[in-house]
Amino acid sequence: MSTRAAAPTRREQILSEAARLFAARGFHGVGVDEIGAAVGISGPGLYRHFAGKDAMLAELLVGISERLLTGGRHRVAEAAGDPARVLSSLIDGHIDFALDDRALITLHDRELDRLREGDRKLVRQLQRQYVELWVEVVRELHPEVGEAEVRVAVHAVFGLLNSTPHLAALGREAVESLLRRLAHGAFGALSA
Repeated sequence: MSTRAAAPTRREQILSEAARLFAARGFHGVGVDEIGAAVGISGPGLYRHFAGKDAMLAELLVGISERLLTGGRHRVAEAAGDPARVLSSLIDGHIDFALDDRALITLHDRELDRLREGDRKLVRQLQRQYVELWVEVVRELHPEVGEAEVRVAVHAVFGLLNSTPHLAALGREAVESLLRRLAHGAFGALSA
């Protein structure tokens, strides 16, 4: 039985390079020819996969929001009944996202307003649902803390974890360990 991951599809390659280029130079600073060249096809060849740059941006930002929510729901179901374990799993999953998809964090921060209104609303809706997963778990662990304070704490931890595009001084394992300790410490401080 092979444990090798399947090679990325052409569409996935295009999205990966688009995310990297958009994060490095901004959405308007990158042309379809550059994205095509990065994956070894002509710029016009991209139109067989996407209607244009706007469609790539939408798929990247909607896609990551869907992946976070789906992964979060899976983690909650997997550790149901043990809120401390659920929270640890959510933190680990978000750290993996933050370290593996730094370009998407940068892209979200800089380019969300470039999405068409319907796509932007969908991203926000998915993000709210993801936040609610966290809020429910943290409230189970800290029932004495008000919902508004828990919600602020969840957003603050997201800010901490999503700061990874700016962290380059340490290796992955050290950053992962530090982020995990800081996130747990932030939630632990709710009861202090």
